[in-house]
Amino acid sequence: MPQTRPQVQIPTPAPTPAPAPVQAAPLPLPLPVTGFAGRDEIRAVLLAPLSGPYAAWGQAMSNAAQLALFDVADQRLNLIPLDTKGTPEGALLALEQARTQGADIILGPVFSAEVKAVAPQARQWGIPLVSFTTDRTVLGQGVYTLGFLPESQIRRVVTHARDQGKQRFALLARSDEYGQAVAEAFRTVVPQMGGQVTKVEYYDPQAKDISQQVRRFTEADSRTRGRDRKDASPVPPPPFDAVMIADEGTRLRTVSSLVTYYEVDIDKTPILGTMLWDDPRLAAEPSLQGAWFAAPSAESYAEFERRYASAFGSRPPRAGTLRASLAYDATALAATLVRQNLDYSAATLTNAGGFAGIDGLFRLRADGTNDRGLAVRQIAKSGLTDIAPAPTSFAQPGM
Repeated sequence: MPQTRPQVQIPTPAPTPAPAPVQAAPLPLPLPVTGFAGRDEIRAVLLAPLSGPYAAWGQAMSNAAQLALFDVADQRLNLIPLDTKGTPEGALLALEQARTQGADIILGPVFSAEVKAVAPQARQWGIPLVSFTTDRTVLGQGVYTLGFLPESQIRRVVTHARDQGKQRFALLARSDEYGQAVAEAFRTVVPQMGGQVTKVEYYDPQAKDISQQVRRFTEADSRTRGRDRKDASPVPPPPFDAVMIADEGTRLRTVSSLVTYYEVDIDKTPILGTMLWDDPRLAAEPSLQGAWFAAPSAESYAEFERRYASAFGSRPPRAGTLRASLAYDATALAATLVRQNLDYSAATLTNAGGFAGIDGLFRLRADGTNDRGLAVRQIAKSGLTDIAPAPTSFAQPGM
């Protein structure tokens, strides 16, 4: 492991090649000292798939948690990794072990089915659980998540679009659980940001050809009806100022290409996305040039990757919204509260001022969901770049 470094409280851009590690920020307002003053040991249990098909992910999360423990914790915090095997049954067995070992807080598990399995028992035992799921249906009553939920991503990128004068927003989403979750958040967030939802449509992610759905969505026929082929004047704009596409990878490239094919000028009508777009390979897609999406700041995460690689010999895996940094931030949160002699009560965990971590500002909400302060990133041939910084406070507009 690397040698001890001075701690920082709020992450800032690194002025040197080896900046101090990022940690959960102290609470901005004093809270009653209740749980940990005078205690010699506090136990945090990490539930992760340390064996089975997801073992590489579980080990990466365990490694990241150990890194946070080294960076942030004092000697009173004991981190105990337990194997869920990536299954509901394994998660339940691990939870039983966690209780036997006197867990004060549980970090994890990762997958929705695991959280569904352990949440009722954790609630009954009164052990707070900070999971990494993106399934909001399993949250609440002492079960939280640090997972990247659609609401914060949509709020950040829509706020940026509103700042550029965009008013009418449309969504084209795949018709699966993820697409439905994005649509629900989209319908809620856009009006909150002063925008108007003009269209929400879905397409079958398994379909071989979705051209007709996209053609209908863009209203290309009505906008081009009666035009002479030699007419070089601009085609009338679509019934929206910005369009969000809730998809990723090859299918995203197909959908965005169809959107531009059906007479949507992306220079005037920007394409918006979610954190699933945090993929350098998208820089080669012509139809996504200039597109915006919300994600954690690249600089902070890149520094985490470098430090992780230095400690463990390889960079942590990353796929979509699943990152080892979630385990780092959860452990740093648990450690910071111990250092401050606070506790893991709901009042402490849901402090409105939030915390700062590897992936930026975050705060847990009473319903178990979270708010995140994200950057706006842009896709260009040269790569993905931050064009609007992540906020440094939840008091900033749009948060």
